[in-house]
Amino acid sequence: MDMRKNVPGAYPNSLGFDVIDEWGRLIPDPDRWPSSEDGKGFTEVAQKVQSVGLKLGIHVMRGLSRQAYDANTPILDTTTGRAYEESGRLWRAKDIGITERACGWMPHGFMSVNTKLGAGRAFLRSLYEQYAEWGVDFVKHDCVFGNDLDVDEITFVSEVLQKLSRPILYSVSPGVIPTPVMEKDISGLVNMYRVTGDDWDTWGDVAAHFDVSRDFAADNKIGAKGLLGRSWPDLDMLPIGWLTDPGSGRGPYRMSNLNLDEQKTQMTLWAMARSPIMFGGDVRRLDETTSNLITNPFILEINSFSTNNMEFPFVTGTKVSAHKTTNHSRRLRRSLKEVGTSHTQFLGFTSCNHPKVNGWSIKALDQDLDQICWKESMRSHEPLCLYKRILTSSDANQMWELSNNGSLISSYSGLCVTVKSIDANVGNSGGVRSWIATGRKGEIYVALFNLNSEKTVISATISDLTKALPGKNLNATSCFGREVWSGKDFGEIKDSISMEVEMHGCALFVLNCP
Repeated sequence: MDMRKNVPGAYPNSLGFDVIDEWGRLIPDPDRWPSSEDGKGFTEVAQKVQSVGLKLGIHVMRGLSRQAYDANTPILDTTTGRAYEESGRLWRAKDIGITERACGWMPHGFMSVNTKLGAGRAFLRSLYEQYAEWGVDFVKHDCVFGNDLDVDEITFVSEVLQKLSRPILYSVSPGVIPTPVMEKDISGLVNMYRVTGDDWDTWGDVAAHFDVSRDFAADNKIGAKGLLGRSWPDLDMLPIGWLTDPGSGRGPYRMSNLNLDEQKTQMTLWAMARSPIMFGGDVRRLDETTSNLITNPFILEINSFSTNNMEFPFVTGTKVSAHKTTNHSRRLRRSLKEVGTSHTQFLGFTSCNHPKVNGWSIKALDQDLDQICWKESMRSHEPLCLYKRILTSSDANQMWELSNNGSLISSYSGLCVTVKSIDANVGNSGGVRSWIATGRKGEIYVALFNLNSEKTVISATISDLTKALPGKNLNATSCFGREVWSGKDFGEIKDSISMEVEMHGCALFVLNCP
């Protein structure tokens, strides 16, 4: 609840600086939060925040604090208002804490509790019922996802929240490296789940979100069923506006290091991926430019109501300084020009439930060398094959498993690999990315992103949009387009959309194709 690092002599992972009540629950430090005295917790803070039209959120950690464990506090039974008893004895913190499952990045701070014990469940219930009594609207539950995944604790907390008399939005957060495989276990139990590490105001942090947002979107879990509603992959708060440095929290303060084009790129990706949009700056110092950015009506419409959100691979980029199209694909491709065709095969990632992932098999060359080959290759051409090889320690995210049903599964992302064929001159350049989505009134959203360090003309054809959106026969109708950030009206668009995009910038088209 409190940031222990701000206590004199303490640091983030130090032991003995938390404030706990008689039941081992963290409570606000009354020296820092005078209104919390006499057991009132954040009640008055919640009332004040909500009186001005805002919501109160708190950031809590997994399970039990090490301080409560060492103190071996009794556990509150909220059904009786007394210490928890079962099987004729009083249960305490050391009975429920699992010391070998401490938070990976704060081992002196928190540990899991044994949810198979009635006492463990009673402790967690006492925490979240207390948050509800305070009037909390949002809980970020940290160190329970990613490498610190604790499905048992997430499951029971979700059950507690379902039974409360007032809703609390439930967000879970990782240590590091969440994957779509983990998502399957918890997306129906929560409202938000962080799929990245902390995002700060550097271009590298923004660019790193393109792959992870693509991978989670491919699993078709954007807006899936969640706790008392729906759930969303969370790309983290937006580091724009008036900020401080990572890990500081108390200044010195400054404006975001991202320039305006980079901020528009981040807002657009978050909207197209339908990540929760949470402003990470100081709202008391909200300037007009930042306010217009985070309240853009098109961005909020896309973020709230769009569907069919996915990365779109069929775009080309021409660097303005070079005056030539870049044809290097982000995906692994195999040119088939040598066998007399104008097509290219490339590997794509999709959900393992997709009907066209079961096309891989082993082709033995000799006793020491095998290939994994895609049997559904184009007629009269050699199959696309991948060589098996020994991995190094740096290849942890390139481990693949061939299942008995012929699917090739990434152990890192949990997605399956399929092979697609496109015209050889179509593909993503290394510095060009794109997303598409559809709107609730039938409009089509196309976002073009320039990850290059120079101005680039980015283009996409209407016929390729039709391929990606099979329910839309765009070749048989006329489309009219407008670009959101420039406000430019492109009128009727017949064959393609194209725009010159600044380095690290983006273009966001809204197409109406009646």
